Amino acid sequence: MVFGIVRPCKHNLCGGLFAEWMAHLCGLCVALRDEHGHAARLVTNYDGLLVSVLTEAQSKETRHRRAAPCALRGFKGADISEAEGVRLAAAVSLILASGKLKDHVEDGDGPFARRLVAAGGTRLAERWSRAGTATAGALAFDPGPLLAAVQEQTRVERLPDRTLLQLTAPTEDAVAAAFGHTAVLAGKPGNRETLEEAGRYFGRLAHLLDAVEDLEQDRAQGAYNPLVASGTDLATARRHCDDAVGGLRLALADLDLERRGLVRALLVRETARAVDRTFAEAEAPKKDRRLKPDPGGLVSLLCTSAACCTCGLYRPPWDEERYKSCTERCDCSGCDACSNCCNGCSGCCDCCECCDCSCDC
Repeated sequence: MVFGIVRPCKHNLCGGLFAEWMAHLCGLCVALRDEHGHAARLVTNYDGLLVSVLTEAQSKETRHRRAAPCALRGFKGADISEAEGVRLAAAVSLILASGKLKDHVEDGDGPFARRLVAAGGTRLAERWSRAGTATAGALAFDPGPLLAAVQEQTRVERLPDRTLLQLTAPTEDAVAAAFGHTAVLAGKPGNRETLEEAGRYFGRLAHLLDAVEDLEQDRAQGAYNPLVASGTDLATARRHCDDAVGGLRLALADLDLERRGLVRALLVRETARAVDRTFAEAEAPKKDRRLKPDPGGLVSLLCTSAACCTCGLYRPPWDEERYKSCTERCDCSGCDACSNCCNGCSGCCDCCECCDCSCDC
């Protein structure tokens, strides 16, 4: 679960913001390892990091420490975040990953159709759920909306004549709860209501983009998809996504933040890029890449782990991303001079508007 809606890299974030982002990413990975064991690092995901970013952006002080060299950083050390926001991100990631894993087991998806794999997945999901709930309790965070998200989603999907926004509501509520609690951790209770609103927009966006990405495959396999279930076409889905990005932009403008640059880059610029990328791929003619079928079982699990451990550099033969270049995977179509933006480059005003740097473009 390494990737998500936001996929920032050094090509579309200014140098300082990319360093901040990596501090949160490595901080989450280390927090999961230290508190819950190495297996928990598999739930590290970009979108879950937003609660860590939001917490630090509202805090007057930042808490970082020097981490030991890591293979994923080229055996280099790094300054990583160790604030409470990272622990909240760990709790949220564990609980949501547990719910998703349980859902795959119940549906018998892929390798989970096999009894032994399903039993192992169930035990792992229960372990992650207990671990995430314990960490959430230590942070005075009520994990109820997250724990109930999968069950509520199932209930809503069984309703007759359900609308698209009814189907996205459980995800919206779960993300709203997580975003809102960052205001409590940071000592900015006045931000809570606005952050919950932003969380609902982001949750809606996450649900819809996932549905758009899976639409073709779900249709081919006869699997459930919220767009098909609600009779929503791509144009309508795009309109909902654009509205959500606009709502995020307005909510962000109302927040009382100590540091705005990285939040703005992720919740405004990266979400807009994600919408453009997802719908461009959905609407483009499909190429015959002659992909091999997913074999399932242990081979599939090992390949998924390899993709996670290499941050997506390795892709198995059945993954559509396998035949894309690094630039296509990272969506590095932004300002070519981003890494020099804060030194006063010219011609990158979009970058400067995103990160609030002080160069005179």
